[in-house]
Amino acid sequence: MMELLVEAERYLSHGLLDHAERLFRQVADADPKSSIAAVGLARVALERGDDATAYAFGRRAVAIDPENPAAHHLVLRLEEVVRGRGGSLPSDAEIARITTASPVAPLQSPGSVAPSPPRPPSRPGLIGRLLGRRPPR
Repeated sequence: MMELLVEAERYLSHGLLDHAERLFRQVADADPKSSIAAVGLARVALERGDDATAYAFGRRAVAIDPENPAAHHLVLRLEEVVRGRGGSLPSDAEIARITTASPVAPLQSPGSVAPSPPRPPSRPGLIGRLLGRRPPR
């Protein structure tokens, strides 16, 4: 699963949101207790400007792992931003509906890895630096 999460992070860092979402969702479907995948889905939603979905997945991540600092920060910041705009946050029922719906195309069965689309140009993002990858010259 870790390979899929790293790949999803790379796609997200390059703005390939559909690819990132598919991989985060594949991990979330295979491991419903993955708070990392839930935060990843929240970040994809944020990139798309969908605060309600981002908040829902952030709350799901906190419910899965109350010690996840990224999830806590995301939820608190979204509460602050949405309330500052005078908006409203999704109810618990809406959060359950949002986080169980599958807005992307069906994936392969859990445990099988979908073929990777063409790789974007490499750049040394955080994950790449942590893994010791260097950009091509």
